[in-house]
Amino acid sequence: MSDLPALSEDRKGSHFYMGLAFFICLLLLLVFGLVKLNAFLEDEQQAPVQDIVVSGDRVFIDDQKIQRLIKKTQSGSFFELDVNQTHQTVEAMPWVYRASVRKRWPNGLEIFVVEQQPAAIWNGDMLLNQYGDAFDARISSADLSSKITLPSLYGPGGSEQTALQGYRNMQSLLETSNLYIVEMFLSERFAWNVQLNNGIKLNLGRTEFIDRLQRFVDLLPLISQQDKQIDYVDLRYDTGLAVGWKTLDKAA
Repeated sequence: MSDLPALSEDRKGSHFYMGLAFFICLLLLLVFGLVKLNAFLEDEQQAPVQDIVVSGDRVFIDDQKIQRLIKKTQSGSFFELDVNQTHQTVEAMPWVYRASVRKRWPNGLEIFVVEQQPAAIWNGDMLLNQYGDAFDARISSADLSSKITLPSLYGPGGSEQTALQGYRNMQSLLETSNLYIVEMFLSERFAWNVQLNNGIKLNLGRTEFIDRLQRFVDLLPLISQQDKQIDYVDLRYDTGLAVGWKTLDKAA
């Protein structure tokens, strides 16, 4: 009977060492798994973004420029790529009005762009979009002739939206007579001058320029009956207008 406590103690010791061995094995398996997981993640993080897909209606945006810019500014891996920074980089491009960027597993990037819609050339070296916002983008002569026709608008800084809206109001009136504004000048005092596609220059003054333009449209058939070519028409009068005729050298 005296041997029973000793056997009980031996069993307890055996169970303890078995439990300890099991715990050590479990710990080793956990460490091994973490090492393998870390190695896997390191390998994955070394994989660069390879597939960049650009979508959205676009005419002037160059997809390859976007792809090169992203690879240049975001040279890290798929996991390291900063979506917010990439979004800012894409939206900073001249022809991009809005953009969205998201990752696509395992090594892709999807970019949706909304292109600037050019409405006019502004002061000879900028463009205006459909909202009257100026943006600094280049458009070639070939694109102007084959893809889009833009009027040239000139005005003081801060008058972009006023100039574009004035152009649109006048153009909608002129279209009924098959006339189009080629150039429009808005002075520092906000006086309006336009040149039409037939070469006629109009001085509309600062106020009531739409009414004055309507007067020109109404009287143009009568003026055109003269056996002379019109150079300019001054409409800065309450009623009537003044016509300047082209000289022989200008007519030639």
